[in-house]
Amino acid sequence: MIASHPIDANGVFIGAAVRLSQGYRFVAVDLRVEELDGSIWPTLDDARRLARHLYTTGRLPTRSH
Repeated sequence: MIASHPIDANGVFIGAAVRLSQGYRFVAVDLRVEELDGSIWPTLDDARRLARHLYTTGRLPTRSH
């Protein structure tokens, strides 16, 4: 059975994380997080954090080197 986890931001359902053998695939249901649709994350917390950040700020965080 496939396990999925709903992801919300401020009470709004924005997507789901589907458990795969290699991590979690994010499935977007809100246009504001569509950029992450299909992306794979190592942990459920990573998927939630990035989706919520994109939803609330309108941009993905920049990477520091």
